Amino acid sequence: MGAATVTVLGATGKTGRAVALAALRRGLVVRGVSRHGPPSPRGDDGPAAGSDRGTDDLPAGVDRFLADPLTGEGLVDALTGADAAYLVAPNVHPAEVDLVARAARVATEVGVARVVHHSVADPDDARMPHHVRKGRAERLLRELRPDAVVLRPCAYQQNLLPAALAGRIEVPYRLDAPFSLVDLDDVAEVAASALAGGLEPGSTHVLAGPEELTVADLAETAARVLGRPVAATATTVERWRAGPGSGLGPGAAEELAAMFRAYDESGFPADPGPLARLLGRPPISWAELLRRHTR
Repeated sequence: MGAATVTVLGATGKTGRAVALAALRRGLVVRGVSRHGPPSPRGDDGPAAGSDRGTDDLPAGVDRFLADPLTGEGLVDALTGADAAYLVAPNVHPAEVDLVARAARVATEVGVARVVHHSVADPDDARMPHHVRKGRAERLLRELRPDAVVLRPCAYQQNLLPAALAGRIEVPYRLDAPFSLVDLDDVAEVAASALAGGLEPGSTHVLAGPEELTVADLAETAARVLGRPVAATATTVERWRAGPGSGLGPGAAEELAAMFRAYDESGFPADPGPLARLLGRPPISWAELLRRHTR
């Protein structure tokens, strides 16, 4: 019997690309779903800054399938013959519930044996509308596919890595709020295991990093590892809206602003135990991730 075939939605995005790479490393045959064709040789089809699309290039060895999970166009072809499917929606997308439900229905209709859903830690936190939406998607998925595996990661360490490497981490919430940031590649490794059938059907897993660190802690650790100053500064949500958030649509900007206000209240910590057990090793720490970028 040959290697299992898996379909990864959003495979040109940050999360989907990492999952596709982890699945390749595991020896799986990977189909990467993209709404776009390959980029032009000039590279002028690249995404806007800050987009979760990442690049229209798929990892080498991934088969491109053009499909639009938002409309369903092309999903039957992308999922037919696959043994497993990874369902991940674009960040803070208002149609996430419909997207997940549509993909799950198509996967069931064409006989996909395993479905893995990318959710978020604490999906029912009413302070964050996009978390609540993920909770709704989870519940609907459980009705459609009780056997689906649900992964609930915390925010990624990689989200703040470029700022740390640049020497200044600026966030629109307090610097002493605690977080359990997780390494994206650790999340992807667990996802690949789930796609290969290594996780119990119907199970749900919180994926949190090994440390509870504040932004001030992150900057201090980065300065020590990198051997140069790294500042931690707090801005306001209003200034964030006028700066980094200015290119977002009003709905996405408001939902991220709500997330920042929740972070300001309580941070975003979670239990680190489940991820270590799933990996069979200690998860990657913030310091280790930084060291990888100094080698």
